[in-house]
Amino acid sequence: MNVSEAIISSVSVKPTPARRRAGPSDRRPTLKDIAAELGVTAATVSNAYNRPDQLSPELRTRVLETARTLGYAGPDPMARGLRRGRAGAIGVLYADRLSYAFKDPVAVALLAGIATAAEAAGLGLLLVPGSPREERDLDAARRAAVDGFVVYSMAQEDPLLSAALERRLPIVTVDMPGRSAAPSVAIDDVASARTVAEHLVGLGHRRFGVLSLELTPDVRSGLADSSRQQAASYPVSRGRLRGYREALEAAGLSWDEVPVQECAENSVEEGRAAAERLLERGSGPTALLAMSDALALGALEAGRRAGLTVPKDLSVVGFDDIPEAAGATPPLTTVHEPHLEKGLKAGEILVALLAGEEFPSVVTLPTRLIVRGSSAPPGASGPPR
Repeated sequence: MNVSEAIISSVSVKPTPARRRAGPSDRRPTLKDIAAELGVTAATVSNAYNRPDQLSPELRTRVLETARTLGYAGPDPMARGLRRGRAGAIGVLYADRLSYAFKDPVAVALLAGIATAAEAAGLGLLLVPGSPREERDLDAARRAAVDGFVVYSMAQEDPLLSAALERRLPIVTVDMPGRSAAPSVAIDDVASARTVAEHLVGLGHRRFGVLSLELTPDVRSGLADSSRQQAASYPVSRGRLRGYREALEAAGLSWDEVPVQECAENSVEEGRAAAERLLERGSGPTALLAMSDALALGALEAGRRAGLTVPKDLSVVGFDDIPEAAGATPPLTTVHEPHLEKGLKAGEILVALLAGEEFPSVVTLPTRLIVRGSSAPPGASGPPR
């Protein structure tokens, strides 16, 4: 017995015969019920809600007052949307589970931006998550009552993305530059990653380790060899690996000697575990390049557990500049990217698409390196001044 049944069974109310015969009070009143009460047509009642200019103010007032008296709440919004060919909402398609969208600061900021654009256009927002990865619920994309999708950082071969594309609805991609003909909003991951790696090279570091985000949808944790790296299908991971590699090879370092530890999830726990494995290696790294701040915060924990002092014994840099980065111990050197603006731009472009208005096909947002206390020359006690 569910909660509603329990409540009903606990209170016995015998309706009067008159109420049973009345009919409308036992169900949701309809336009016809209002029309019958007033002696007008159902079209007249419909006009009171949808085309008020077709009625005199007096008649419309009578219709609305009668509707309130009978308990009629207005036309069914779903039925109205079907008639107009619009759902009145935009969907956000992303690879992770639903709970992750509210736990990850990057996703929270991005969704806030999309929601701001949707709200300004009078649209709702529907989250379409990708979990479980091993058995995608394709109906989540096929049956989502949305007018278009913002697709957030998905692998090109993800079946959930394919299911969404099959619907031929307007689509805007985020963090997926060049992966489809759809309009895109992103940063330059290659240049941004190159900049933060060059910062560490410039400090004198020569032994590096990388904490990588997921490379492909078949999620795994462990060392990613060259073939695994080349197979990377998430544009963000692929771009940041390329940026790191370009910076280190330009400094005369061998990329093949740089261990890349892939993490199955963008979390502090995964970052700590991955960093611990890298620090256990002989001639361990003096600097860790983390593809996200969450992974970098985990690396700071791993360093403390190993008895290392950051940044004297180990420099750690992140990517994202989430609020926790500045409050870390020590404060985290990272790449700042405008997550809220990224979501806002994507939402605004999708709204423009739906309205048939002009829109930019590619938006590349700026980033900047934020140098804090977690990076310094090897053996130094703090950041360079």
